[in-house]
Amino acid sequence: MRRIPRPARAYILCAVVGAGACALPALRPGADTPWTAVALLAGLYALSEVPGRRGVLGRLFGGSAPVGSGSFGSFGSFLPVLFAAALLLPPAGAALAAVPAALLGRVDRSTGGARRAWRAARLALAAAAASGAAALCGGPAALAGPALPYALLPAGAAALAFCLVVTALDGGILATAERVPLRTAWRGLLPGALGPHLVHGLAGLMAAVIWRSPYGPPAALLVLLPVYVAGRVFAQCHREQGAHRSTIRALVQAVDIKDRYTRGHSERVGRASALIARELGMDGERLDVLRFAGILHDVGKLGVPTRVLRKDGPLTPEERRVIELHPEYGHEIVRGIGFLGEARDAILHHHERLDGTGYPHGLAGRQIPEAARVVAVADAFDAMTSTRSYSRARPVHTAVEELKRCAGTQFDPRMVRALVRALERHGWETAVTAGTAGGPAVPVQPARGGGGAPAPHDAGPPAPKDAEPPARHRRGG
Repeated sequence: MRRIPRPARAYILCAVVGAGACALPALRPGADTPWTAVALLAGLYALSEVPGRRGVLGRLFGGSAPVGSGSFGSFGSFLPVLFAAALLLPPAGAALAAVPAALLGRVDRSTGGARRAWRAARLALAAAAASGAAALCGGPAALAGPALPYALLPAGAAALAFCLVVTALDGGILATAERVPLRTAWRGLLPGALGPHLVHGLAGLMAAVIWRSPYGPPAALLVLLPVYVAGRVFAQCHREQGAHRSTIRALVQAVDIKDRYTRGHSERVGRASALIARELGMDGERLDVLRFAGILHDVGKLGVPTRVLRKDGPLTPEERRVIELHPEYGHEIVRGIGFLGEARDAILHHHERLDGTGYPHGLAGRQIPEAARVVAVADAFDAMTSTRSYSRARPVHTAVEELKRCAGTQFDPRMVRALVRALERHGWETAVTAGTAGGPAVPVQPARGGGGAPAPHDAGPPAPKDAEPPARHRRGG
C-alpha cells in the first residue's frame, strides 16, 4: 500500500469495517440466511469476472478493466446479478454475494490487496443498502405475489440506493486517494451513474421475478446470459471509443508541440467541422468522423522538418514544396487507422480548391471529397478568427464575408452557407492560439492563383482584396 496515501488507507479501512458490519448478521448463529441462494448468486456474480482474467474469454467479451491508480471506483462486473441479489436476499446476504467477484477482479498488482479490499467493501455496502431499500418498499412481498408492476418500486429504490452509496463512496476515494478537492470530488458522479444503474436494476428485477417463478434459477440464468453478453459488447465498444479518443489526442498533442504557432487550432477546426456537418444533416458516426477530420487535418506537420515550420525568415521554393507535402504526410500517418474512414481523405485533400488550383493533386469541384470541402471552410474560418503570434484575429462577420467572396472558386458555397447558418444559431468564440509571445516576424509569401487566394502552403483564409498583406507568414493552418 506504499503508493496509496494515508487518508485513503484510513478511508478504505472504514469502508471494510462497515462492509463487515453489514455482512455479520448473516453469520450469526440462528440467522435465517438462504445460503443456497447466496452461493448461487455469489458464484454467478463471480463468473462475470472470469473473462477479464482468461485470455480467450477476455478477448471475446472485453474483460474487466484493471483497477489501477486513478480508478478506485471502477468495476467491470455484471451488476444485474447484484440487483437480483438485493431483491432476493436480506441485506447481509446481498453484501456477501458481492464479495467473491470483487476479490477476483483484475487490479494493479502493486497495490492489489488494498484495491481488492476497497472493491469488496464498496460493492458490499452498496448491495446491502440496495437490499435494505428494496425491503422498505415491500420487495419480498412484491416478488412473492404478482410481481409486476408492484415490484418496480422496490427495484427502483434498490437501484437508487445502490447508486447513491457507490457515488458517495467514489467521491470520498477521489478526495482521499486522488487528492481531488472536496468541493469537486462528487460533482457529476450521480447524474452520470443514475441512468445505467436504473437499467441494470430493471435487468436484475427480471432475473429476480423469474428466479421466484416456477421455472427457478436456471431460467433466470437464461435471461441474464444475453444481457451479460450485450453488456460486455457495449463495454468493449466503449473501451474502443476511448482508445480512439486517446489516439487522436496523442497525435494532436504531438502537432501542437512541434508547431507552437497553431496550438489549439486543431480542436477548433474539429468543432467548426462538426457544426457544418450538423447543418448539412449529418449525425451519429459520420458527424464524429468529420470532427476527427478537422482535429487531425494538420497531423502531416509531424513529417515536416521543425526548422521549416519555425523558420525565422521567408521560405525558399524548396521549403514551400516541403510544406505542401504535409497533407500527404498526414494521409500516410493515419492511413492504417480504420475508424477514421473518410476523415483520411479530408486530411489528404483539405487544401484542394474548387477551381483546381489547390494541392496536393489539383482536384476541382466535386472531385474533392465532401469531408475535405467541409474541413477547408472550417480551417480557413478559424485561421481568420484566431489571434496568433503573426496575425491579429478578424471579426467573425469579416471572416464570413471573406468566405462568401471566395465561395465557388476556393470554397464550396454549400459548406460556406452551412457554416453561416451554424454561426447564426450557435455563435463562435475566438481564441488566441499563438505558442509564444513576440514570435519571429516572417514576410508573407505571394499567393498562387490570384484573386486574393491564400498561399499554397497556407491552410488559412484568403486575404481581402483591398487589404495589406499580413505582416507574418502563416505556416499551414
